[in-house]
Amino acid sequence: MLDVRNLCRPGLFPVSLQLEAGECLALRGPSGAGKTLLLRAIADLDPSEGEVFWQGRDRNDLSGPDWRALVGYLPAEPGWWAETVGEHFLNWQGLEPILSRLGLPIEAKSWPMTRPSTGERLRLALIRALERQPKVLLLDEPTAALDAKSVAVVEALVAEKQAEGLAVLWVSHDEGQGGRVASRTLRIESGRAWAEEA
Repeated sequence: MLDVRNLCRPGLFPVSLQLEAGECLALRGPSGAGKTLLLRAIADLDPSEGEVFWQGRDRNDLSGPDWRALVGYLPAEPGWWAETVGEHFLNWQGLEPILSRLGLPIEAKSWPMTRPSTGERLRLALIRALERQPKVLLLDEPTAALDAKSVAVVEALVAEKQAEGLAVLWVSHDEGQGGRVASRTLRIESGRAWAEEA
């Protein structure tokens, strides 16, 4: 279980939440409300106050890289630091089934990073996040630039990973999507969070 207690930082009032293994919690609110701030604070990418635990283990007892191996973060605009697609992955050949499922060819390994479209980059970033097999996945608008067919494939893929125990915190402006992927919703406005009634 991910246990967040009074987590806060500038622009974000104290937030507490619990996320069970295999559960998806939707995070909703207007642009600029603090959703990304919360994800980045949970991922320990920005200075914050409060406590965060995974299965009872305090993140302060882990190094930053070790914590981020457990808690993966997929930003709305993923970063790419190498010249080709394949350089961003640990075992490209082993990813062929998921690449095919998400409509990406195995030959994409040699693509320069200037080639993939915005939608292809989002799908590649999701694959990269899943390849590292995190226990918790923080998703910031992972389907914003995708067509309806790709959205459905991504939702199904994440649901399968949940069935294997992955806990997911999913930011989405799509109200319908929140209802499809999550069992609960956390609303954030002006840096304040509360549980929305079903």
